[in-house]
Amino acid sequence: MEHSKYFEKVKRYYDMGLWSITRVKNAVTHPTKNPWITEAEFKEITGEDYTE
Repeated sequence: MEHSKYFEKVKRYYDMGLWSITRVKNAVTHPTKNPWITEAEFKEITGEDYTE
């Protein structure tokens, strides 16, 4: 599976405890026209289903 451009960065920040789950969730929706990660990648990073 090919990941989004910022997947590794978001995953690393989350794994290091620098980003909360809320911040990872924000990466799915912002910026609106070009989100950093997908909903599936959110689940891969956090282990939780994405919900708005």
